[in-house]
Amino acid sequence: MGLHSSTAGDGFSAAIERFLRFLAAERGASPLTLKSYREDLRQLEEFLRSAGCRTPGEASSVILRRFAAGLHAAGYAASSVARKLASTRSFYAFGQREGWVPANPAKPLRSPKRSRKLPKFLTGEEIGRLLAAPQPARAGGLRDRAILEVMYSSGVRVQELANLNDADLDLRGGTIRVRGKGRRERLGIVGSHAQRAVQAWIASRPRRAAASSRSAAQPLFTNKFGARLSVRGVARLLEKHLAVAGLSRRASPHTLRHSFATHLLDAGADIRSVQELLGHKSLVTTQIYTHVSTTRLLDAFDKAHPRAR
Repeated sequence: MGLHSSTAGDGFSAAIERFLRFLAAERGASPLTLKSYREDLRQLEEFLRSAGCRTPGEASSVILRRFAAGLHAAGYAASSVARKLASTRSFYAFGQREGWVPANPAKPLRSPKRSRKLPKFLTGEEIGRLLAAPQPARAGGLRDRAILEVMYSSGVRVQELANLNDADLDLRGGTIRVRGKGRRERLGIVGSHAQRAVQAWIASRPRRAAASSRSAAQPLFTNKFGARLSVRGVARLLEKHLAVAGLSRRASPHTLRHSFATHLLDAGADIRSVQELLGHKSLVTTQIYTHVSTTRLLDAFDKAHPRAR
């Protein structure tokens, strides 16, 4: 069935763009998430056009199953297939809401089961080396140390860290207000080491940033021009200090978040508290870190217990 009269001439591009605007406005989707959806749906559009569909509303469940089969045949990883099919289902659920399909033809599509890899993390000794890598006497050293301390202390994502404003920081209470996925807010913990590092950074910030410090939108972490530090900027500085600490081959920006969660659970923290601190909607997502801890316990048992083997 095609699009209804108000959208029949719009075709693929307009339908996709309306869907992306909906995700941004109603779901608070990040620019990176929108980019992934756009790429997935452009690939879907290319397939549907080759199948003779003039609008997305003309696709049937049979055609969409062929699309899914083509993804498997093309050799995409299970995680990529699952994401592309999830994008397709969401797109057609939006189409049903808009009225250009009477029912969601992508609903029967089943995503492949994904084998969940255990997240990589740094040991306590490795974290110590990383946090010591920025030199306060060098340009950006105070800022970089504050960033690393906050990331490890609170477990925030890189995007969440870049979005932090001065108004989100409560040094007296030892917390930060974090705006996570889907505009959900949560509290992050700022420990004493991180508090001192942030205080030192704020005192040294470029004057251009300090001049607007009364503004609620004053970014907490800025570049040399006093503007908000970008996600890519955070990633670059982290990569630099990982290399200085000799950890570049086994770590990424997300590794600090993994290390934060793993170390908390290793020390006996309640998993639901860790879930809340990470901002996970589902406890299942957080449970992957318990597998990391269990694996480490089993390894230690195998190596140390006289009756292990």
